[in-house]
Amino acid sequence: MRINGRDYRTIWLGEDAGQGRSVAVIDQTRLPHCFETRTLANSDEAARAISDMTVRGAPLIGVTGAYGLALAAQEDASDAALEAAYARLLATRPTAVNLRWALDRVKALLLAAPAADRPALAFAEAGRIAEEDVACCAAIGDHGAALICAAAEKNPGRPVNVLTHCNAGWLATVDWGTALAPIYKAARAGIDLHVWVDETRPRNQGASLTAFELLSEGINHTVIADNAGGHLMQHGMVDLCIVGTDRTTRAGDVCNKIGTYLKALAAHANGVPFYVALPSSTIDWRIDDGVADIPIEERSAREVTHISGRAPDGAVTEVLLTPEGSPARNWAFDVTPARYVTGLITERGVCAATEAGLQELYPDLALESPCGDRLPARLK
Repeated sequence: MRINGRDYRTIWLGEDAGQGRSVAVIDQTRLPHCFETRTLANSDEAARAISDMTVRGAPLIGVTGAYGLALAAQEDASDAALEAAYARLLATRPTAVNLRWALDRVKALLLAAPAADRPALAFAEAGRIAEEDVACCAAIGDHGAALICAAAEKNPGRPVNVLTHCNAGWLATVDWGTALAPIYKAARAGIDLHVWVDETRPRNQGASLTAFELLSEGINHTVIADNAGGHLMQHGMVDLCIVGTDRTTRAGDVCNKIGTYLKALAAHANGVPFYVALPSSTIDWRIDDGVADIPIEERSAREVTHISGRAPDGAVTEVLLTPEGSPARNWAFDVTPARYVTGLITERGVCAATEAGLQELYPDLALESPCGDRLPARLK
């Protein structure tokens, strides 16, 4: 996608300067006020980039983890070193299932190969995972754009109003995005649309990242307070909601940035279609009860008590919001039960948020036993 007139992806290989390969990423903690890139030279730096949210978004976390294991293999390709790097990377973000999926895929390949071949194999596999993510997100965009086009046909003469939450755009993936990919594809097809952008506290990924993306792409949008979504739906100002997900159960429950559940409840109460966009790597076929079984990451309370922004002199600074000494809690995700999800937008099409719906699209990946006795090969 485009920033300042130049095409970027969120992650790419750095040059080999004789001391091994490196990985370059966009530092998302600096957006929207500063555009900077960061070089990851080893697996520890990759792990920190994931944990401190230099990179974020389930698909991008997975790709960064894959490259992190490649950097580890470049440092020390022994079984013991790879297992240690795998555990360190896996522990960085517990909710997004893409991380485990990508790490498992690379580790299985490496442990079956001679140590001397492992670095090259790891970088090649991480690259394949990245390219697959781009293709998946482009396909999600095509399938989701059809929903936006249908909404435009129902409401001729005015823009289609789409509400989203958090950032599930290209900054959350390698390119295109999940929830924003349909918006990009529809806009490029000439559909008149407008996006309501939830600010998404406490880290404000909507106000900072989604707004940054849409502004860069020239797409009509308005940033709103998180609590305004229900009001807009009551007054017929939202045609459909599209959000992303960090983990989806085989029964169709979706885990996404905190606040998603409230949007789904408001959409359900007001008859507004609520769609969730995801690649198949985000489906956790091992579980069917999202509320009971998905681990919810709790992050630093400082993300709630403090906020950063640009001061009048141009400096980016952090300020305290709460009374000094007031405690805070910071759950990063919530789970929306499948009954509140109109449909799942995947790279293979749109399906019902049910086990049967997902199995119809993914018979090659779906569990053979409803009790989870057997896992798909990609999860073993």
